[in-house]
Amino acid sequence: MPHASPFDWSASPVAQQIEYLRSLSPEAFHRALVAYDWALAPEPVLGWAMAQRGIDLCTALGVFFNGDPGRFNYMPKAHVPEAYRGVARVLDNICLRVNSGFYLIYPGKTPCCQARLSAWLGFQQADRAEGRRGRWMLDERILAPMLEDDLRLPRDPSAKDKPRQSLWRDLLSPIIGLGVDRDVLKYKEPR
Repeated sequence: MPHASPFDWSASPVAQQIEYLRSLSPEAFHRALVAYDWALAPEPVLGWAMAQRGIDLCTALGVFFNGDPGRFNYMPKAHVPEAYRGVARVLDNICLRVNSGFYLIYPGKTPCCQARLSAWLGFQQADRAEGRRGRWMLDERILAPMLEDDLRLPRDPSAKDKPRQSLWRDLLSPIIGLGVDRDVLKYKEPR
């Protein structure tokens, strides 16, 4: 059971919250972000925090899902109530950073929100099949290296004698533009 933070988030102004986050070790910083109460001041606090270097993809996804993106996913931007527009902007920015590869994948770190991520990607696939699209589409190519064991299709049995691609290739593939063959989920060069 995690210890309660000695810091009183609800009684602290934004500047104090950010200063507290700056004082934390990287691991404590990530835990604080995932535990942050979105009812407080997500736009200035999480907006700043999620733009910092060193945030890993698992932490970013945990923060994203704690913002409850499903409640606004199919709502046009103009229809989001004024009181929640800051929340939606933070979710927009996290999704953009996830899809651009800004957040690093730390090998061996399992997302704290694996079930929610799996469900989200399932809804995305169903939406795609029905010809619709939500506001926040997570790029499966970016997530592929971290989902290999849980969400990928089984590896092609005929490929058992072929060497696996390196971790570096998995991590850098979204950046260097390598495609993913969805049938067997082996990397191939783009055409």
